[in-house]
Amino acid sequence: MTADKPGLQRRLDRATAHLETPIAVVDLAAFDANAAALSRRSGGKPIRIASKSVRCRALLERALARPGWRGVMAYTLPEAIWLVRSGVSDDVLVAYPTADRSAIAELVKDDELAAAITLIADHPAHLDLVDQVAPPSRRAEVRLCLELDASWRPAGPLHVGVRRSPVHSAGQASALARRLVARPGFRLVGLMAYEAQIAGVGDAPTGQPVRGRVIQLMQRRAFPELAERRAAAVTAVREHADLEFVNGGGTGSMAATAADPSVTEIAAGSGLYGPTLFDQYTNWQPAPAALFALSVVRRPAPRIATVLGGGWIASGPAHPSRLPTPYLPAGLRFRADEGAGEVQTPLIGPAASNLRPGDRVWFRHAKAGELCEHVNELQLVDGDTAAPTPTYRGEGFAFLG
Repeated sequence: MTADKPGLQRRLDRATAHLETPIAVVDLAAFDANAAALSRRSGGKPIRIASKSVRCRALLERALARPGWRGVMAYTLPEAIWLVRSGVSDDVLVAYPTADRSAIAELVKDDELAAAITLIADHPAHLDLVDQVAPPSRRAEVRLCLELDASWRPAGPLHVGVRRSPVHSAGQASALARRLVARPGFRLVGLMAYEAQIAGVGDAPTGQPVRGRVIQLMQRRAFPELAERRAAAVTAVREHADLEFVNGGGTGSMAATAADPSVTEIAAGSGLYGPTLFDQYTNWQPAPAALFALSVVRRPAPRIATVLGGGWIASGPAHPSRLPTPYLPAGLRFRADEGAGEVQTPLIGPAASNLRPGDRVWFRHAKAGELCEHVNELQLVDGDTAAPTPTYRGEGFAFLG
């Protein structure tokens, strides 16, 4: 990935000169270029935008207005209801099971919401929750998507991937599908299999060449197994239900998943913002589109510049890869004994000596949408100008807060 860092810094500084830090921006030129690149990589299959990686209605709408983007993958049912009612989409898949009884009650009493929103199920207990809220005779039909575990199990108890659905084999998928379609008041319309060990794990971790080769080997072996098993599961489930979609993949596996004939649509979102975790992929690296700025407030030593704030840590395993990255000006890094602090963050490196109180440092977040949990507005930068638009938080919503 190459970038004109000095030019980008000058443009961001000019566009936001009238604003006080902290500032979070999305460079629309980079955002649009990433959206176009993802569309090309999807091989003509529609992309369902992963809202948790964006968390801004205006940018969800901007992506969905582009060719090749269709539907939303939400992360909570209240979010899905809000997105439908605010007109963002009439096709929303809630990609994680819900136990929110109030939201379920809202869903099943509204025919328009019930027709637009699909819930994930990997166990009949998920249906029991819905029936406890409202029996089938007193509610709208609920759309369901069966989730297939996409992890790799090469031998015995070895499990490579995230712990999501308990449904791993085609036989298990068939058995669950049979139970789901037999339940009154539900309709099985989709199947999802998210290959996190491929889509969500960079194969070129910084400074770890041996680990990178191991990851590449794992991914080369895991994907063919998944493609065969996913195809078998889709065939088995289609014996019980007329599936409208089969969802798979993510930004990190876009091209490979798109080539799987059993998949009808791809999920993606992080690639629009280009967070630092995606610098560790060899197949494609999105342009950095989302950044945030903090102000230098003190010089505790000649080679140290301290900014106010900075501890915007990403979720996942406790590891330096989850820290934000000082990006502009080039040549800054954290002190090992302090890292990214909640209130202040000392920075060292060649560029630190030239920074003075009032100067700005631009950072990149490790993950995509989590940046929006720290700010009420994103500044949408177009050329040398910036215009604010609210994040989910700015509109008063913290769906997992």
